[in-house]
Amino acid sequence: MAWRAISFFFKTPAPKPSAARNPSLLAAAAASPFSTSFLKTKLPKSLRKKRKNPEDSPRTKPVQTLPNRLPALESLVARDARFRFLSRCRAFLARQPERVLRLDDAGKLHRELGFPRGRKVVRSLQRHPLLFETYRHADGKMWFGFTALMEELLEEERRIADAMEADRVGKVRKLLMMSADKRIALSKIHHCRALFGIPEDFRDRALKYPDYFRVVADDDGRRVLELVNWDPHLAVSEIEREFVADEDRAKKAFRFPVKHNRDLDLDADDARKLNLLNTLPLVSPYSDGASLDLWTLEAEKYRVGVLHEFLSLTLEKRASIHHIVEFKEEFSLTKHTYQMLLKQPRTFYLAGTEMNWVVFLKDAYDENGVLIKKDPQVLFNEKLYEYAEMTKMEPGMRI
Repeated sequence: MAWRAISFFFKTPAPKPSAARNPSLLAAAAASPFSTSFLKTKLPKSLRKKRKNPEDSPRTKPVQTLPNRLPALESLVARDARFRFLSRCRAFLARQPERVLRLDDAGKLHRELGFPRGRKVVRSLQRHPLLFETYRHADGKMWFGFTALMEELLEEERRIADAMEADRVGKVRKLLMMSADKRIALSKIHHCRALFGIPEDFRDRALKYPDYFRVVADDDGRRVLELVNWDPHLAVSEIEREFVADEDRAKKAFRFPVKHNRDLDLDADDARKLNLLNTLPLVSPYSDGASLDLWTLEAEKYRVGVLHEFLSLTLEKRASIHHIVEFKEEFSLTKHTYQMLLKQPRTFYLAGTEMNWVVFLKDAYDENGVLIKKDPQVLFNEKLYEYAEMTKMEPGMRI
């Protein structure tokens, strides 16, 4: 009896009949009123939601098609992205009382310091060992700050700011003269200061020029920089100077096609000449653009002229969409600025992606993408980038 009980518990159960082994089960299932074998378990292709190609997204889709792309200018946009941490971190750190920051606090400042969210700030610091260093403070916490080399470089930059102060004051005056109400919020100027080489402490420096600027408060309590005196010598745009020097070249820089009446029956050459007559001069960016009818040819010429002059005032003759949007109200720009610039490929080059584009003044660069005229601040930035990519000082190198 014991052996029978043991064999009962360890007996292998008989396999259940399957449809593959028993064709009668298949037939029964097909004949069953509850069978669902006739239902489609997948949606038809025509009803399926198509997955969007990542290349179709404005966030990733390049502005320029491959045949029209200028790699030298595109590489400058990539360089800016590569040094975003360096630019933002040195600006943020320079504002700290002792020019140091605790690593635990820095990890929460990915926007301010320009490193990718979710990553550790140490990874970005380690990319620039000649400029940033970490150390353990007396409180037992890890902190980071500038190296001695970086401190020397920042002192050199301060000397450049002092030497170029008159030039920067002139740039700000021209910006105010172009603005609709001859006033711009100080916060906007501060946000775009690196674009024009304006020093960090320009708010304090502006107080030294009461004949040019006045700081007032608007209805929202913001501090606003206001123009005191209009200077007709400054109210001359760069394109007007180019027009005087080389009229034919300046005329070819822009194109504003005019819709002709078909009754004119113009051939291609005559149509080109008529368009040329309507090309220049541009409406001066120092005129009252806010009073123009928004969708007229004259208003479009004004907006093109404003952006051309705006880019001419920048250090590197280029600006991103984020900088341009800052001055949308002041310069009476519209939401069609992107399309407007694309229509002027002889003068402007748009790089980057459709959502995050940068506009260049093409004539300011040579065929290799090198800026023809370099401001002292631009030369300093290029030297800083060289140190940023080095892991150690080479023998004989000097600041």
